[in-house]
Amino acid sequence: MENSNGNVLELIVKQEEPILVKPEIETEKGLYFLSNLDQNIAVIIRTVYCFKSEGKGNENCAEVIKNALEKVLVHYYPLAGRLMISPEGKLIVNCTGEGAVFVEAEANCGMEEIGDITKPDPHTLGKLVYDIPDAKNILQMPPLVAQVTKFKCGGFVLGLCMNHCMFDGIGAMEFVNSWGETARGLPLSVPPFLDRTILKSRNPPKIEYVHQEFAEIEDKSNTSSLYKEEEMTYKSFCFDPEMLEHIKTKALQDGVIDKCTSFESLSAFVWIARTKALNMKPEQQTKLLFAVDGRAKFNPPLPKGYFGNGIVLTNCICQASELSEKPLSYGVGIVQDSIKMVTDSYMRSAIDYFEMTRARPSLASTLLITTWSRLSFHSTDFGWGEAILSGPVALPEKEVILFLSHGKQRRSINLLLGLPASAMEIFQELVQI
Repeated sequence: MENSNGNVLELIVKQEEPILVKPEIETEKGLYFLSNLDQNIAVIIRTVYCFKSEGKGNENCAEVIKNALEKVLVHYYPLAGRLMISPEGKLIVNCTGEGAVFVEAEANCGMEEIGDITKPDPHTLGKLVYDIPDAKNILQMPPLVAQVTKFKCGGFVLGLCMNHCMFDGIGAMEFVNSWGETARGLPLSVPPFLDRTILKSRNPPKIEYVHQEFAEIEDKSNTSSLYKEEEMTYKSFCFDPEMLEHIKTKALQDGVIDKCTSFESLSAFVWIARTKALNMKPEQQTKLLFAVDGRAKFNPPLPKGYFGNGIVLTNCICQASELSEKPLSYGVGIVQDSIKMVTDSYMRSAIDYFEMTRARPSLASTLLITTWSRLSFHSTDFGWGEAILSGPVALPEKEVILFLSHGKQRRSINLLLGLPASAMEIFQELVQI
């Protein structure tokens, strides 16, 4: 990590002993049902939110955030429980009321010296998120862990460690923003809807679609060995509105499709570039997975404030040669087709598919795009103004690419990814516009 003078600065964070923050009043106890849409994304997500002091100082920031957590956990009481496995082999929450883990910490520098957090940096940013010592699996980790780190400049960082099975990006955003509203003495603008039984599997379960997100693809191009043999390089690429418009224009120029969104065109664009960068064999099949928000796809739609995962993975599969040799419109077209698949029937078919198979999506020869660009994490405010920066500590898997909104008006998209060093060089050349 380099500061503005070009000197290397080692971030040192002194953590106090962790404490348990329980809901302010007694909350419901017992087992809390998680839906089948929650089961397949039980991964730990670590994020950081940076706040300037704006003359207010950071002396009491940890106390304010901790006290607000006690209050907001009354509404989100499952986050104060612990994960366990049900007799049916599913993740479920035991609402014990034990509490979320909370840690106060201090850094040895100003916040501007921690470097660029617009790209994952587990070595540096990882110090701003508390990890449970000796935790060997997700059952040994509480659903919510928070660390507040004070910096010498008067700013502070909130580092969160949360399990994706508890909520998707929209649900997490609503929780964190509710936490901030509570800290500012405001009522919750979006109270959580906690009942996940509305997404129970049908009886009997019924599969109506071919769920290729679970399909195992043979790695004929030996990309897995490339990942093992070469050091992973992580980079971020910023696509401003003009660049995004250029990609859309390129996708429309042959007249095969008559319209497309920035997400559709950029997803196809980076899928093609990554496929070429990894030098996949022409006959190699490649898969693209991405999440579609199903809240409005259900009939009736999920209630406002639904606390859980309302997303489903949809998929595109084709040969590397088709993707690499055909115009951009081809890739955009199959992305659009996969989005159109997501209906109420598709969502319920996905719920039933897990009920019958307990299968998990395969990531072999796959690119998984996670989109945070439409989430307003930047609007989180605990009383020190909105977060000036927010982002992930690390990408959860080597196959994952992350889209983040960027810039003052959030109209640019920051693309974060990791690739073997040789592939990253090629990818960088291919995405130059």
